[in-house]
Amino acid sequence: MHRKQFPFRSVAHMPPDCLCVLAHSTCRHVLASFTHQDKEFWMNEIIILGIVGSLRKGSYNHLALKAAQELVPEGAVLNLVELHDIPVYDQDTEMAMPAAVLEFKRRILEADAILFATPEYNYSVSGMLKNAIDWASRPYGASAWTGKPAAMMGASTGNLGSARAQYHLRQILVTLEMPTVNQPEIMICNAEQWFDPDGRLTDALTREQIQALLAALVRIASTRPPGENKAA
Repeated sequence: MHRKQFPFRSVAHMPPDCLCVLAHSTCRHVLASFTHQDKEFWMNEIIILGIVGSLRKGSYNHLALKAAQELVPEGAVLNLVELHDIPVYDQDTEMAMPAAVLEFKRRILEADAILFATPEYNYSVSGMLKNAIDWASRPYGASAWTGKPAAMMGASTGNLGSARAQYHLRQILVTLEMPTVNQPEIMICNAEQWFDPDGRLTDALTREQIQALLAALVRIASTRPPGENKAA
């Protein structure tokens, strides 16, 4: 199916004290573009696996994934996975992988799509997230990522909302052969302003953007052949 192209605004043009997200009218246009024919793609439940690149209690990226669980399209579900138990990658053990890694790969293979939520550490993704990505790509020829549709978002307390980390993550997903949602870009800057004391994302525009991101991810996942790159 031909995919429409939309004129999204660059992050560089957004004021530093704003949420680095798309224009409200554009988001509505994305959601409205899904026709009855598109919705027929969603007859089977789409399983999205949410992966957060932070181990911190109270992580804004984890809270963003919790918000996304409330915003998945009808016919889809978003399950979260933790990275706490995954050891540091060691190629000497990849032919007899640790149980936590095997479970992580199983969760990836069972999913129809992946949603990453990444913080920004030193202009890049966190070491823990890169470590988990590396494990699941091994051994050579048995990557759990190949062909798996992906989307990403991120939150930080700085003005760029994890923009540099997300662009680096996009480079990583290229080599993993993961088709990735390009728009909208969800970059939640000054994140402490947008979550209430209970950890709920309160900004309506950001919630609408996440809803549009999930709709685009489901649309890609729904067009893949049934059972492609899923666990037996």
